[in-house]
Amino acid sequence: MAAEKTFKYIILGGGVSAGYAAREFSKQGLEPGQLAIISKEAVAPYERPALSKAYLFPEGTARLPGFHTCVGSGGERLLPEWYKEKGIELILSTEVVKADLASKTLVSAAGETFKYTNLIIATGSTVIRLTDFKVQGADAKNIFYLREIDDADNLVAAIKAHPKGKAVVVGGGYIGLELSAALKINDLDVTMVYPEPWCMPRLFTAEIAAFYEGYYANKGIQIIKGTVAVGFDSDENGAVKNVKLKDGRVLDADIVIVGVGGRPLTTLFKGQVEEDKGGIKTDAFFKTSVPDVYAVGDVATFPMKIYNDIRRVEHVDHARKSAEHAVKAIKASEEGNTIEEYDYLPYFYSRSFDLSWQFYGDNVGDTVLFGDNNPSTPKAKFGTYWIKEGKIVGAFLESGTAEENKAIAKVARVQPPVENVEQLKVEGLTFASKI
Repeated sequence: MAAEKTFKYIILGGGVSAGYAAREFSKQGLEPGQLAIISKEAVAPYERPALSKAYLFPEGTARLPGFHTCVGSGGERLLPEWYKEKGIELILSTEVVKADLASKTLVSAAGETFKYTNLIIATGSTVIRLTDFKVQGADAKNIFYLREIDDADNLVAAIKAHPKGKAVVVGGGYIGLELSAALKINDLDVTMVYPEPWCMPRLFTAEIAAFYEGYYANKGIQIIKGTVAVGFDSDENGAVKNVKLKDGRVLDADIVIVGVGGRPLTTLFKGQVEEDKGGIKTDAFFKTSVPDVYAVGDVATFPMKIYNDIRRVEHVDHARKSAEHAVKAIKASEEGNTIEEYDYLPYFYSRSFDLSWQFYGDNVGDTVLFGDNNPSTPKAKFGTYWIKEGKIVGAFLESGTAEENKAIAKVARVQPPVENVEQLKVEGLTFASKI
């Protein structure tokens, strides 16, 4: 009979949310032995965004324990010892293969059983793989995906093994843009391939994207749009040697990185909990339809108060904040108290080369571009407002100062009316600083 362990609180998943939830539990008051984090990764929770940025840089590289949570938001770094001191059990390298929410039981691949009073589902997302679509040759060596620290280690080894080699990045979203920059910094010959008419199409307008595509082209990155990878050839050792595109082109490749999106890890809970928009449906406190079960981060579909609808958000900022909010809600309900509903303003950011952008709010409606978005301008600075029903609902800024980024966040939150669109174009950032 395999061992059975019982905890008052279990966090399932060991990503960003788990680290921030653990810190919040500790702040709120926790007895030793009450909390366990079960993670299939072998290390304590860390700030995942580092993997596509400084982890891959040739110099001044980020390594654990440097980016354990909660350093990403300027907080204390929670080393494995911290969990020990707080009496929090880190159950690592453990994959849960069965969850029975009715009997409050989780079972691991090794047959261990874990019982809980309260469960926080923080399973995050998994990457979409080309092998999922039966793409020919997609299981060749040196085709990488980036989600966990092991993936990043394997990629670093491949970069070192192919100095000045050829890299093909499949995908034009976050991962595609950040990894293309990191590969270029490592002096590889980089080509990006994506099917959409421009990069980051879920967020960027054509005008915003034109700046980044031009900037990347000036750095020597080749961009091929409007086509997809349909196959890969490998050499006698089984390592990838080229990428075949739908438009007939064939690209030589020593390294291929695929970043074509993720999907929330909800399979364990299918049929046991209410779902919506691809995630687990929660209320404004991250409670699911099952008593004592909460869901946070990428897997939660929650009420977006500011827009009066429900959404699922895949971003580190929400992973952190939703985790903290759920813990506050759990503690408040135990004490018979109430807390404010989660009132989230969508926030996305990215850094690559010496660029850094931030976006707040909703990217719907008409857009107004301000500033200089010429990719050849040294230190170019520009932004965009989204206007819906006469009000600004979203704001984007490249190369903003901390104050300017705060100002565009405030605009997105306050949603000021726009009297004159032409005037707004001229005013640009000045408009935000007056709100």
